[in-house]
Amino acid sequence: MIQTQAQLYDFLKTIQGETELAIDTEFKRVSTYYPVLCLVQIATKSATDCIDVLALDDLEPLFDKLYQNDCVWIVHSARQDIEAMHCLSGRLPQQLFDTQIAASLLNHPIQISYQALTESLQNVYLEKAYTRLDWTTRPLPEAAIEYALDDVRYLIKNYHQLKVQLQAENKLDWIIEEAQNLLNIDLYLPPIDQAWQRVKGLSRINKNAHVLAAQLAAWREHRAQSNNRPRKWILADEPLIAHALGEEKLSNKAQKSFDDFLAQHISIQNIEVSIGKNQPPTKTEKAQKVVLQKLIQEKANQYNLAIEVMASSKSLLKYIRGDRSVMFCQGWRYHLLQGELKNAK
Repeated sequence: MIQTQAQLYDFLKTIQGETELAIDTEFKRVSTYYPVLCLVQIATKSATDCIDVLALDDLEPLFDKLYQNDCVWIVHSARQDIEAMHCLSGRLPQQLFDTQIAASLLNHPIQISYQALTESLQNVYLEKAYTRLDWTTRPLPEAAIEYALDDVRYLIKNYHQLKVQLQAENKLDWIIEEAQNLLNIDLYLPPIDQAWQRVKGLSRINKNAHVLAAQLAAWREHRAQSNNRPRKWILADEPLIAHALGEEKLSNKAQKSFDDFLAQHISIQNIEVSIGKNQPPTKTEKAQKVVLQKLIQEKANQYNLAIEVMASSKSLLKYIRGDRSVMFCQGWRYHLLQGELKNAK
């Protein structure tokens, strides 16, 4: 495991000419808003190692390598790894290949685990013994380090096999498009005026309380980010709803913080809340949804895809209610489905 700057420089020199980088991370997110990055595992054709992020003072040489224009990150279920790295680096990879998404385009189970995919492609069984380990622990057990390294050892092999299959099925452009969706900075810097969408139970309360609940959610998100603390440590959903309904009051200190926040964020005073989109479907909407699902299922079968890869149940309902920003109204999905969508009108 790399724990000194000298070891890091030696490793980076070894992989200097490599552009295919298998990457995984281990982080902790218990008492913080942002993930605490603990390890970065990297495998190339020539070297594999674990970088102890907590032991190093200067990660810029590592970031300079990882974020090179010609480097492809090969990651399984990449979003959280990209986020954990972005929190420290402030950067996003230039190129990405997510093996979990690639597998779903080839009719593997949706959200297939790295272990299951590796067993399917490489006939190698990987243990899951350290999934709940506190990765800030030092020294790390040798077995845990090996477990972490296993998470990248087979990624490049999986990548090449999946890429060949995608090419054979004319789906390479699809995985490139999927990668671009994951490299959208808005995923990693969510706007506070949309924080209300994460509040459980908001759609079930009186409409008159929606704006106050949304303002509280924005304030909570802002404080959680500023103090690097979990949202629920600032204000859990249940008391947030209760306060919006007038059933509970904030502490004097919290109320002053909320009032100051609103005074400083004029846009939040006029926040817009579209709760109607979260309402249960009507009988007519259910019927429309069944028609759409049947048409999309037929197209999915033609391309050896699960229907959920093309359109989720939630996105179908949004589409029926007039939302054209859903995934299947864009890119390769829309190219395949535009005829079906016209027929469903």
